[in-house]
This record gives sequence, C-alpha cells and structure tokens, in this order.
Amino acid sequence: MNWTWDLSVLYSDFNDPQIEKDFSSLKEICENVKNMMQGDALTALENMADAFEEMNRLSSKLGSFANLTLSTDASNEPAQQMMDRLMVFSVQLSLLSSAFTRYLGGIDNLEELIEKSEKLQKIAFSLRQTKESAAHLMDPAIEEWMLKMSLTGGDAFSNLRDKLDATLMVDYRGEQIPLAAARAKAYDPDPQVRKDAYEAELASYAKVEIPMAACLNGIKGEALTMIEACHFDSILEQTLFQSNMDRETLEAMLTAIREYLPVFRKYLRKKGEILGHKDGIPFYDMFAPLAPKGYTPKVYSIEEAREKLIEEMSKFSPEMGAFIAEAFDNRWIDVFPREGKGGGAFCSELHHLNQSRVLTNFAGSFSDVSTLAHELGHAWHNRCMAGLPACMTNAPMPLCETASIFNETLLANAAMEKADKAEKLALLEGNLMETTQTIVDIYSRYLFESAVIEQRKERTLSVGELKELMLSAQEESYGDGLAKDVRHPYMWACKCHYYFSGLSFYNFPYAFGQLFGAGVYAQYQEKGASFVPKYNQLLRSCGSGMIADVANSVGIDVRSVDFWRASLDVYARQIDEFIALSDELMAD
Repeated sequence: MNWTWDLSVLYSDFNDPQIEKDFSSLKEICENVKNMMQGDALTALENMADAFEEMNRLSSKLGSFANLTLSTDASNEPAQQMMDRLMVFSVQLSLLSSAFTRYLGGIDNLEELIEKSEKLQKIAFSLRQTKESAAHLMDPAIEEWMLKMSLTGGDAFSNLRDKLDATLMVDYRGEQIPLAAARAKAYDPDPQVRKDAYEAELASYAKVEIPMAACLNGIKGEALTMIEACHFDSILEQTLFQSNMDRETLEAMLTAIREYLPVFRKYLRKKGEILGHKDGIPFYDMFAPLAPKGYTPKVYSIEEAREKLIEEMSKFSPEMGAFIAEAFDNRWIDVFPREGKGGGAFCSELHHLNQSRVLTNFAGSFSDVSTLAHELGHAWHNRCMAGLPACMTNAPMPLCETASIFNETLLANAAMEKADKAEKLALLEGNLMETTQTIVDIYSRYLFESAVIEQRKERTLSVGELKELMLSAQEESYGDGLAKDVRHPYMWACKCHYYFSGLSFYNFPYAFGQLFGAGVYAQYQEKGASFVPKYNQLLRSCGSGMIADVANSVGIDVRSVDFWRASLDVYARQIDEFIALSDELMAD
C-alpha cells in the first residue's frame, strides 16, 4: 500500500490550469461581495453568505494544496510561490472580512432578519459573533496599512524564528546535528546520551539567543499595538474573545490546576528517584523511557497499527471504526518520515470535500499508534461537522482537542486493560509523561507569556530577563518536582507557540483540551453506548456556540472548579497506581 497522502482531489499538480481559474474566481467573488453591501439587507446577507462559502472553498483548496505539499516537501518551490501569493492576497481577504463585519455591525434589526431567513438561521451564531466583533475593528483608515506592515513585522519575525530553529546546529560529542535531533535524544534509553544532548542543546542557543529575543519582543510588541487598535483591554481578553470562552471558565480551570500541581510533582520526584536523583528530576531525564528490567515494548507495523485502531474505535462506534478504515484505504494519511518532510503530526481539514489529511512520522512505538489515534480524532471531529456552512465549523482552540484526547484515552484504557503489570507501568509512565507536559509545562508557559506581555508594555526584554522569567515560571509550576539547578532557561526559544503572529496564549487551550476530553470520556464511561450520539452532536456543535453552552449540552459545567478537579483526579489516581507499580517492579 502507498503510505503517502493523495492530494489529487485538490489539483493534479502545480501546472494544473484549474489553479489559475480558482485564483481568478476568488478575486472575482471578492470584488462582487464589495458590491453586495447595499440595498435590501436581507437579500444582501443571503447573497454574501453564499459568496463567503464559495470564497472559503476556493481559498481552502488553494491553501491546503500549497501547505500540505510543503509539509512533506519543504523545498518545493512552486508550493512556496503559491503560498506567497496567498499570503499577499490574504490582506485583501482580511479587509473584505472587516468590511463585512463593519456592515453587519451597522444592522440594528439582525435578529429580525435571521428570523425571516432559513439560510441565515443556519449561520445565526456566526452572524451574532461577527456583529459583536464589530466593536473590535481597527479604524478603516489604518487597517490596510497595519495588515501590510504585519507581513514585514510579526509575520516576518515568526518566519525568522522558524528559520533560526530549523537551521540551528548543535555541537553534540564533536558532531554537528540539527536542534530537532538533539532534542529527540531526550527520549534515549542511555542516561549519558540524554544529559550530553541537553547540555549541548542549551549551549547551542547562545548562537541564536539575540535574534530569538528580538523576534519575541517584536511579536509581543506588535500584539500590544494591535489590541489598542482593536479596542481590547488586554491580549488575554482578545484571546478569550476569539476562543468563545469567558474568564470565569479559564479561572476555574487554572484554580484546579494549581491545586493539583503537588500531585504531578509527586510523580516527577518518583520518576527522578527511580533514575537515581534525590532532589527532583533534572530536565534532561524528564522524558527518559522507564520500564522494568527485561520488558521490551512492542514495535508496531503500520498495518498492525491500522488494525488496532479500527478494532478499538469500532468498540466505541462501528461508524468511527469504518471511518478510520476509510482514512487509511483512501490515502488520507502520510505515514513515515522522509527527507524534506516536517516533524511531528497534524490533521488538516478539507471541509468541502468531507475529508481530512493526516501527517505523522510513524516509527512503530505505542506512542506513534496513539498519535495516529489523536490525529484521526481530529479527522472524526471534521466528519461530524460535514454539511455545515464553513463559518459554523470554526471550533475554538480549547474545543479543538476534544475528539483527539478522547481517542487517545479510548486507546490507552483499552491497552491497559489487556496489559500485564510490566506493560501497564510502561503505558502509565508514557501517559503521565505526556499529561505532565500538557498540564504542568503548559501552566509554566501561560505564566511566562503573561509575564513577558506585562513587562513588554514598558520595554523590550533582554535575553537574561527572558531566561529569568522562564526559570521563574518553571519554579512556580514544577516546584520541587524539577531539580532546581537543572531546568530549561531557553524554553522560550525552543517553543514555537510564543511566536505565532496574531495568536497569543497558544498554551492554556491544550490544558483545556486534555481535561475537557477526559471529562467527556468520563461521561461515556458512565452512560455507555447511549452517550455516542450525544458525543457526535457535541463535536458537531463546537463551532456553533460559546464554550460554556457547548459543554453544557452534555451536562458539563466548565465554569465549575469541581469539573476540572474531577478530570485532574483521574490523573491523580494514575499517579498513585504508577508509584505503587514502580515500587513493586522497579526495586533493585
């Protein structure tokens, strides 16, 4: 079987004449929409709804073909040229979107119009949110220039940071290796390899720390300018608004996380003890593999991974199992690493084709199988939104991880039910290692970004200040779980999430997704098969309401600290089980 994905559903290649036809159609529709914002408001809104749907289809088709090609062939020049064209054109799309928002903001009888139109009723939430966002538009006299400046400001800084990261070479044991390769050694079974790679990694940042700091200062400085232009009181307020989330929900989750930090520190100290450390785990051993002597983890072929996922997901829902078979059989997945292909994994929606594309770098571990389950969860989420207008499929970041975490949890629980003690310990450790990153490390990132934004209001921050803020955030989050003198002062340079132009606080949504997904899974455990239709409807509604209302549809109150405590308690019990099993199996 061919284990690369098929993009021919979009275009045959970059010489396909349909590409230029679609660019021309997109530009023509943009011009036509400008003329629609006049006359009878009901007719105008209905016509614009159709026009924006088609614009979304065309821009998504063009963008997906270029982006997905670059994801597996980074040096593909035609793909980069198409992406550059789209980036320039994106300014015009943004201006058109703002013009529509401004137009909608001026309609006083919007609810009346929605009531009269079946077409508008289908996109009512999107229309209401757009009208509300009219209060946060930039002055039209400066908007175009601000957007164009961002291409050479925040966007340029973001691109520079990515190039610095991608080209940074690490001097590891006399050999020059890429930064990504050095960081991957954190998972090596040899403790000296892990320590040497960590020290080499930290030393390498001296070569890029000044431009990295300039990038971060530039991006956050631009973000602070933008919120003034868009009439938000803070960057966090803007992020919550964009996420359909209220401050009460965020504070409830953060309160519970702070309460449970000592529990995760207990896990870290225990892992540290097993690895021979007395005062917390050093950063270089945070990702060390851990298993009883004599235990050999199973290595899966991609065929075995496929069968396992179909089998386990079919137990939850035969429809989901059939969907996963469809994704494999129709080449939606680009499976194996190769030269020019990006690292990590992601899922990309092709909404108007009712398909998705999944990228992984499969090597055969259980973690790789879990990654496939995670990304196919995103794909299932996309399938549940089939047939909706595109503007109603924009699930906010905190809800985007619901289906992916749910799938991971399904797979992990199924594996642990069948595992002997040795395998169960290894599975527990792998799960807790990743969850600690999603909860504890994400909290440190939230603290760090909050501090940087606050201080950036007054001045640019030096490399030394950024390192100190990072260590302070790690102290508050990891505490005595992490060895005090062996932390990671350059995590601000390592993580790309701080450098997304126009998108701040790309951290707490991960914690939300982890804990919300666990809470949804608890509902399934309680209610069984009768919960499946409610689950699918929950996924379908993620872009159709405020987060609190969407969660309430399955009986979850995300404004309640108790909900988050209950989700965190799942991991507290796992930590207790991990400690008990490790005492039994890891003793000398």
